Amino acid sequence: MSRGREGSSTRSADRRSRARFRACHSRGRASAPLFGGGDAASQPACPPGVSPPEEIERPTYETGLRRLFPAVRDAIARVLPLDRLRWVAFSHFEQDECGALNELLAAAPRAQAACSTVGAMTSVGDLAVRPPRPLADGERIRLGLHEVTWWDAPHVPHGWDCGFLSESTTRTLFCGDLFTQPGASQPPITESDILGPSEAMRAAMDYYAHAPSTRATIEKLASTEPRTLACMHGAAWRGDAAKLLRELAEVL
Repeated sequence: MSRGREGSSTRSADRRSRARFRACHSRGRASAPLFGGGDAASQPACPPGVSPPEEIERPTYETGLRRLFPAVRDAIARVLPLDRLRWVAFSHFEQDECGALNELLAAAPRAQAACSTVGAMTSVGDLAVRPPRPLADGERIRLGLHEVTWWDAPHVPHGWDCGFLSESTTRTLFCGDLFTQPGASQPPITESDILGPSEAMRAAMDYYAHAPSTRATIEKLASTEPRTLACMHGAAWRGDAAKLLRELAEVL
């Protein structure tokens, strides 16, 4: 076979593999509340021999406390090998958000921290064992079949360096501490009330900075029209998330 035909055949096979992967990924999406998330049972079931294209860049969001790293490591490994993890993003510099950052970077040699420009400048650039990727407001990262956008959210709910990621295909907002639900018995995802429990938590321990720009920041997040809120504490929430975010702005 000539080099030209050989190259054309390879590209055609590669396109067919990608098409099969997209098809099986789409079939599994409805059962997985968050892209790239959930346990192994909730992942798309692809036929034998069909694997994600190499340029798929798998992220994780929040590392958890350093002492919880073994549990986090094992949970990630149920979804994908750690050496395929590409990004470790988090909302702001706080132990429950990124306490295990260096442990995760050591276990995932291809991974790079991704955080706000302020976070990279003031904390993460000094702490992390590898230089982080600073993200500007509105900056996008292509992950292959998905794309995430970073939104600066200084002091919302707290932290000068705070920000959030949204994913456009699944319309998921990784909303950090915006809705903090106490306890450990929540389901992975719910359509029930989460504003009430988070307001009860805020009444007991107000974790909001109440910055003058809070309403405008929340409106910016609502304008992405998310359908799933991936909360740091408690159940993820599915529904009209833009409406729920605006209700949060009202009670604040």
